[in-house]
Amino acid sequence: MNPDDVMYHKEHTWARVSGKKATVGITGYAQESLGDIVYIDEPETGTNVDAGTELTQIESTKATSAVISPVSGTVTAFNEELSDSPEIINEDPYGKGWIVKIDITDESQLKDLMDSTEYEKYLEEEVKLK
Repeated sequence: MNPDDVMYHKEHTWARVSGKKATVGITGYAQESLGDIVYIDEPETGTNVDAGTELTQIESTKATSAVISPVSGTVTAFNEELSDSPEIINEDPYGKGWIVKIDITDESQLKDLMDSTEYEKYLEEEVKLK
């Protein structure tokens, strides 16, 4: 079940927005698809990212995948716990498994994200296409 307090990007990332700040991670669907996560590349704080572009890389026992930023802004923090224990993302993708915090520079982009109901429908359609 996807939480209602986050907004979802079609590339299976989420943003929990508070004012002009967003906490970002990958969705439960993404972590299940990846399998056991073994490494995440730490993005530098102060880095500017655009919505829909690569934020960082995540490695699992199955593959290496890009983590796509759901918002544009400046990376202000990385979840340091993931350096030693990247499996936290598998255990709690919407809580302790957050990846970065971003200061949002373009709040108008939030309208392009999905709520949990829209994301569920998107997943149903995407799974049907595969």
